[in-house]
Amino acid sequence: MPRALVPVVCLLIAIISTAALARTPNYAEDWNGAEINWRDARSGIYESSQTGRPVIMVFHATWCSVCKRFREIFKDPGIVAASRDFVMILVDGDAEKELNGAFSPDGVYVPRTLFIDSEGNISDKLVGTDPQYPHSLAVDRPDELLALMKKAHGVFGMTPKTAPPATSGADRT
Repeated sequence: MPRALVPVVCLLIAIISTAALARTPNYAEDWNGAEINWRDARSGIYESSQTGRPVIMVFHATWCSVCKRFREIFKDPGIVAASRDFVMILVDGDAEKELNGAFSPDGVYVPRTLFIDSEGNISDKLVGTDPQYPHSLAVDRPDELLALMKKAHGVFGMTPKTAPPATSGADRT
């Protein structure tokens, strides 16, 4: 093999290996997996560390009726567009108990939404309004999550990759 091709072959192997790591988590389809690129924790954390993109990690449980309401806001066009600037990780808190405990700055309640930088630090600036459950966000409207996603650009020093659509579900009546 000519020496000029060796770096190309190595790069292709690295790309294929990284792609093989990327897995869609269980229940992603229930959380608008058709439009949001959900990752499992392992591949998502790896992707964030390699790209520098921050993580939005959402913890849920299959039995949780509030989680079922919360997942509907991920169908909002504004949330879908904004999600492209983040590595989106979906975690079933019951199935992944160790991970659930490791990322529980204020408890293991669900739903819980964490904003995490590419070095693994949970942001204390990107939280909801409930002082008892600060990582619990409004579940019936996308406004709070969308505002935090926009605020994250400043907190994490991000440049948006996508422009949000002109209207979002927050404007609907």
